[in-house]
Amino acid sequence: MSDQRELLAQWSQSQGNLRRFLEDRALPPLDDAAQRAAGRAAAAAAVEETFGIDIDDFALGVDSVGGAFETAGRHKITPPDPEVPQDTEAAAFFDVDNTLIQGSSLILLAQGLFRKRFISLSELAPALWKQFRYRVSGSENAGDIAEGREQALAVVKGKSVAELKAACREIVDSRMLQKSYADTIELASMHLAAGQQVWLVSATPVQIGQALAETLGFTGALGTVAEEDDGKFTGRLVGDILHGPGKKHAVAALAALQQLDLSQCTAYSDSINDLPMLEMVGSPVAINPDRALRKHAKAQGWEIRDYRSVRRVVRLSTLPALGVAGAFSLWRLLSKRQGRTHHGAGSHRSHRLGHPEHRAP
Repeated sequence: MSDQRELLAQWSQSQGNLRRFLEDRALPPLDDAAQRAAGRAAAAAAVEETFGIDIDDFALGVDSVGGAFETAGRHKITPPDPEVPQDTEAAAFFDVDNTLIQGSSLILLAQGLFRKRFISLSELAPALWKQFRYRVSGSENAGDIAEGREQALAVVKGKSVAELKAACREIVDSRMLQKSYADTIELASMHLAAGQQVWLVSATPVQIGQALAETLGFTGALGTVAEEDDGKFTGRLVGDILHGPGKKHAVAALAALQQLDLSQCTAYSDSINDLPMLEMVGSPVAINPDRALRKHAKAQGWEIRDYRSVRRVVRLSTLPALGVAGAFSLWRLLSKRQGRTHHGAGSHRSHRLGHPEHRAP
């Protein structure tokens, strides 16, 4: 198994270029075509045995991880503490929404970008509606996911990468930290104190996860990556959206790069949609789980942690009845804001966001 981890880790030597990685793994004196075939066959066998996925899914994971590294400008957002002995084969992977923070990071991001006039109401509304529909029903379909991906890419096309990164940092500081679960942050801190890497893995734009990771001192973050060119977004996706199986593919690629032993790793999530990621590690943990994940975790004997108050749990149980009304109320609020912008731009007052002190344990 260690030989296979070493083999898969060598893709990093080709700067994340999977084709070059596969070609470099082949042995001379084979011709170019034979080298590619032999390299791909060796890598495919190792990927299948190590992670239980096919080589094409692994390739998407490689692209996602490489895109995240390129967005951050480095492999790790926060380097390990030199005073702490490192457990080099172990890591912890944390989902973000309702695991690290209460609610949806995508909605918080969208609201913040709307306030900063980075996006318009017409661009914002479809994403919000899909998010509300998912939160109400607790289920998603492939069509919604694909359509949402295309809409999100279209929204950022041609917009400034630097402006989005700055907005993400501000939204993290002003909105997300106050919604974080201190107990989850404490868990992550315990992993870091044990010399283990801590990675956020979320379907939301990777810039949000990386801003959170930098603020909280985590190792790094994987997320959905939009292609960049000359400081602007192109409207194309790098890798895949990190949702469901996409998270598993990205974690597999990261594990290959870091030569992690997934049997020694831990994953945390609130959602049954993250089952592929949870099932690939030695220690899956359900945090604030939805009904389906709680049932599955109990059946499997997994650890379950619930950091929501009783009042919060009751409110969650009433979401199906309140979801449509809540979505309509938010629509009306945003419509009024846009109306003031169009009809009285000079009198538009910016919403001042507080910066509450956040104390990590």
